[in-house]
Amino acid sequence: MPPHAVTTRHPADLNLLRTFLAVYRAGSFTAAAPLLGLSQPTVTTQIRTLERQTGRALFERLPRGVAPTPVADEFATRIAAPLDALADATASASPEDSHAEPVHLAGPAELLCTRALPGLAPLVADGVRLRVTTGLTDTLLDDLRAGRHDLVIATTRPRGRTLTAVPLMDEEFVLVAAPVWADRLKERLAAEGPSALHVVPLVAYAEDLPIARRYWRHVFGKRLVCRAAVTVPDLRGVLSAVTAGAGFTVLPRFLCLNELASGALVPLYETDDPPINTGYLVQRPGGTQNPHVARVRDHLLQLGRTW
Repeated sequence: MPPHAVTTRHPADLNLLRTFLAVYRAGSFTAAAPLLGLSQPTVTTQIRTLERQTGRALFERLPRGVAPTPVADEFATRIAAPLDALADATASASPEDSHAEPVHLAGPAELLCTRALPGLAPLVADGVRLRVTTGLTDTLLDDLRAGRHDLVIATTRPRGRTLTAVPLMDEEFVLVAAPVWADRLKERLAAEGPSALHVVPLVAYAEDLPIARRYWRHVFGKRLVCRAAVTVPDLRGVLSAVTAGAGFTVLPRFLCLNELASGALVPLYETDDPPINTGYLVQRPGGTQNPHVARVRDHLLQLGRTW
């Protein structure tokens, strides 16, 4: 038997195992409680009961949350797949009717509004209810761990054991400006490099210029030294400002396809190796009692192949 193997004198209660796995993945008794529909004292009691049955400490109590012991790591490896399979089977057997809870979906505002929500319209017409939240990936993933969302479209892959992520789509970034700027800049940019843009207003998503800085490093191999003239925490606002002639920016190509096709925006620099970012569809491991979550997840993954 492995040195950290967990054994019990009697068959373990499935409820105790579910509680253990929820705490293991959530990282605290408090965060696990709403996921299980239990109070925090009940979760604490169940974990203590399981520890008594196994004769092993499963978690180290920390000032904020808990840390799994090596025993807990080994135990989770053994029981996670069977419990997840059981939860999935139970969820799929639930009736898909109009009484199902809403699906709580979260992600970047521009991607949800321009791609996800139009694509999910057939499911809504078929009775699926949605509650949509927009925001930054790190915050949304923290809320997902706490049980406030069912699915999150994330711009980065989450780390750790508490969430599962599946690649959803790749987005390519393009350096663009309105024709009034592009006519003046394209030749200078080709001749002088990115320094030619230093005199042009930069419109960005945030003060730290995450998208533009990545483009500069990847394409030009240089550090971006511009400051933003305008920041808008919604790429649709960045798009509208630059289309109106406010300056230049870096955008996901999917967001400005129509403007590029019509000539309202012009690519400032052509490259065979543009920066590409992978988006992920993220959820907590295990099943859910809401059958519509699986419908939305599967539909989004199918849509992602066409984006």
